[in-house]
Amino acid sequence: MSFLSDYGTDDEFVGVVKSVLRQLARHAVVIDITHQLPPHDVRAGALTLQRAAPYLVPGVVLAVVDPGVGTTRRAVAVEVEHDPRWVFVGPDNGVLAPALDALGERGRAVSLGDRRRSVVGPPTGATFDGRDLFAPAAARLCTGADLADLGPLIDTASLVPGPRPSLVHKETGVAAEVLWIDRFGNAQLAARPEDAADLGELVRLILPSGEVVARRVASFADIGPDQVGLVVDSSGMIAVALDRRSAAGELGLAAGDEVVLDRLDAKRG
Repeated sequence: MSFLSDYGTDDEFVGVVKSVLRQLARHAVVIDITHQLPPHDVRAGALTLQRAAPYLVPGVVLAVVDPGVGTTRRAVAVEVEHDPRWVFVGPDNGVLAPALDALGERGRAVSLGDRRRSVVGPPTGATFDGRDLFAPAAARLCTGADLADLGPLIDTASLVPGPRPSLVHKETGVAAEVLWIDRFGNAQLAARPEDAADLGELVRLILPSGEVVARRVASFADIGPDQVGLVVDSSGMIAVALDRRSAAGELGLAAGDEVVLDRLDAKRG
């Protein structure tokens, strides 16, 4: 089982969820993808899970970024059609959708229904579905339950879609959304190498803070001390980077910003 959340590690939330999983599915091995997502940031959770999904062990994926906990938002479990070993469990708020799409067509999906009691431990309130609803459902799948045993079937077309990052092709370049700032300060863009294939080795970057010239390089170490680099990152996307420094910090970039990549000889309007 793979587990992603915005719970952080300052509090007991992750440990409690994993303890519930251990009690209900003793043989299950839990792989922590990350628990350091920004609190309540469904977009960040969805994009992180999408990046990770192709490299995860096929199995149950528990993803909890759930600002709507305790409300009428649906709790769901969704199979991947071509390989039913993959089942994604979490809130139906868009956090699951991009990873499901990255793995292929969606198979069956069920609603986990509404629960207001702990399966393990004393009765509680309605604010910790990771422990009280999602973990027990994931554990049941790990112990051999069929998806249909968890709740009524629902139409996969009714699932909440994930974020749709912006990439706009312009006359001489592209405008790409910043998808993610990693812990090193590299700014991943919603653009692949083929989107900027005709821009040349030196590329004009139009940032929220101004303009810079970036050089396309193969590695971080190829970026000179006074240069900005464009690197194809580990997800196959273009990233704005500095060598051993934070590009986001020095260039004033944040997730959701727009960066325009253009030819150096393009006329500016």
